[in-house]
Amino acid sequence: MSTAPLPSQSALQAAGPVADTLLGVTGLLVGGAAVIFLGVMALLVFAARRHDGTLHARLWVIGGGVVFPTVVLVALFAYSEWHRPTWRAVPPKDALIVGITAHMWWWEVRYRDPATGAEIATANEIRIPVGRPVYFGLGSADVIHSFWVPALGGKMDMLPGRVQHLLLQADRPGTYRGQCAEYCGEQHARMALHVVAQAPAEFDAWLAAQAKPAAPPSSSSSSSSSSPDIERGREAFLANRCNACHTVRGVSEESRLGPDLTHVGSRLYLGAGTVPNNAENLAAWVAHTQQLKPGARMPSSGERIDAATLQSIAAFLGQLK
Repeated sequence: MSTAPLPSQSALQAAGPVADTLLGVTGLLVGGAAVIFLGVMALLVFAARRHDGTLHARLWVIGGGVVFPTVVLVALFAYSEWHRPTWRAVPPKDALIVGITAHMWWWEVRYRDPATGAEIATANEIRIPVGRPVYFGLGSADVIHSFWVPALGGKMDMLPGRVQHLLLQADRPGTYRGQCAEYCGEQHARMALHVVAQAPAEFDAWLAAQAKPAAPPSSSSSSSSSSPDIERGREAFLANRCNACHTVRGVSEESRLGPDLTHVGSRLYLGAGTVPNNAENLAAWVAHTQQLKPGARMPSSGERIDAATLQSIAAFLGQLK
C-alpha cells in the first residue's frame, strides 16, 4: 500500500517569507508579554513587602498605567506596520495566479495553461513552484470558509459573492497541510488541502501534464490493473452517472458539481485530506463515502454497485495521472 509524505501543518515551521514574518511577530509578542508579566509580578511582590509608605500610588498609576502602555503600544504599532505585507491590488508580474473556490467540503483549484490560456481545474491539492510568489484569488460557492496554510502564511476568509486575495510564497520544497479555519458545517474538520511546493522545472512539467485530457487506458503503463479492467471501469463510471457530478476531461465534461477527476490518481489524498490516495482507499471511498465522510455531497455506492464493478471504477480512477 502506497503512502503519502507526512505534511507539515505548523506555524512554527515557517516555509515562506509571509509565515516567517508572522513567526517573528509572534515571538516578539510572546516574549514581550512574558517579560511584562514577570515585571508586574516582581512589582507585586515588592509592593506587598513595603510598609513604610514610600510607594507613591499616583506615580505608579501614571507611569505603569498610562506612560508604559502607551510606549509599548506605539512601539508595537510601528513594528507591525514595518512588517505588514504590502497590499497589492494586482499580482506581481512574475506571480503564479491560482483561483480557489471553497465548497462544502472540498476545494476547487484552477490554473491557466501558459501555452493555451485554457483553464486547468483540479481539486484539494495545490502545486506551486518554489521561490515564486503565488497570488491566490479566493472565493466561496456556499458558506463562509477560510483558507489557511500555517507553514506558508496567515488565513484569509472566503466569502460567497466576493473574491479575496492572498500572496504567498514557499522558499523550500515540501508538502504543507492547510485547513479550512472557519466552521462551515458537519465536515469542517475534514476540509483539508495540501500545498506541494516543487522545483520550478518540476512544477512546469506537472502543470503541462495537468493541461492534458485523461490518457486512454492503453497508454497508461503505471497502473497495476489491466487495460480491460480499466476500460470496464470507464464504462461503469459513465453507466452509473458518476459524470453527472465529476468531470474527466477526454471522457466526460458535463458537470462541475463535484471535484474534477481528470488526474485524480496523481493526488496525495482523497476527500479533501480524509484518507491517503491509494488503490485500497480509492475503492473504499467510492463504496463507503458516507462512512468515511458523513454528510459529503456524494452517496455511498457500495449498496447499489457490485464489488467487481466498484473495483473496476477504482482502477479506472487510479490510473488517471
